[in-house]
Amino acid sequence: MVSEAPLVAEAAADAGRRSELSLGIAAGAVAVTAWGSSGIIVRFLDMGALAIMAYRYLLYAVVMAVLLAARRTPVTWAGMRHSLWGGLSLGAVTGLFIVAVQRTTIANVTIMAALHVVVVSTASALFLGERMRRRDIALAVLAMGGVAVVAFGSTGDENWSLGGDLAAVGALGGWAFYFFATRRAQMQVPTQQYTVCVAIYVGVLSLPAAALAGQDLSWPAAEEWMWLAVLAFGMGILGHNAMNWSLQHVPLWLASTLSLLTPVVASALAWLVFEEALSGWQMLAMAVVVASLTMIVRAQARPQAGGRAAARPAKAAGDNPA
Repeated sequence: MVSEAPLVAEAAADAGRRSELSLGIAAGAVAVTAWGSSGIIVRFLDMGALAIMAYRYLLYAVVMAVLLAARRTPVTWAGMRHSLWGGLSLGAVTGLFIVAVQRTTIANVTIMAALHVVVVSTASALFLGERMRRRDIALAVLAMGGVAVVAFGSTGDENWSLGGDLAAVGALGGWAFYFFATRRAQMQVPTQQYTVCVAIYVGVLSLPAAALAGQDLSWPAAEEWMWLAVLAFGMGILGHNAMNWSLQHVPLWLASTLSLLTPVVASALAWLVFEEALSGWQMLAMAVVVASLTMIVRAQARPQAGGRAAARPAKAAGDNPA
């Protein structure tokens, strides 16, 4: 009589993988929603963008480093070394994004950011064997089209410049690089420590950048500290920490595709909070983006041949998306 033990073990392993994928998708969705909310919070701060970056990331880094030390999982030099490329790329992306927003149209910046899906999905297929189904590709293209409609509907008489577009292209490449650097680094460094290390790099790099840009780095007021804390821990834990964890449990192309939700969340919140106008076409496009991403996520419940599992992350006590 043939033993059923191997079949039971295989079924259990498959169920475990699907559960892990579902959690990874949920973490990614939380992250992009948090990122979409950040633009609303920034409007309550009377500070330069680079100064906000410096205080936001350093506040998160200091508090979380103390908490990790209290849990006996302190930030280490090895962790800093493995996190170097992630920190440098995220710092560069943020700086280039600010330059792009200042020097070219918001539509161009948003479209360039949406093309992140193309870059990451192509690279992850070539180097990681994480291939998209044709149906997922079609839905991702549809979602990108929806993002384009939302972006162009928000433009006014803004100035265009080649330098701004080049900065947006640089931010696109840097953001794609960050995804791969994060996947690789977390094979050696637990997610929470990695996120803190990256925050240290970005915060430290932002200080001289803000000073060179002539931005005020004086001590923030009490109300500004409140909003900085919301940015640091809301975006740090619900945003970067959740996405970094997600990148170890979902294909990179899927995490990238989920990021198309960010401009939709930002536009919807601006409409709700600041009563910024949204046309009927924009609302329809936002619904298309949400519907397309929902269909992509639901499709992941079906088996897919030909892809490789994500690399196993380094483990630490209590390491999870939060």
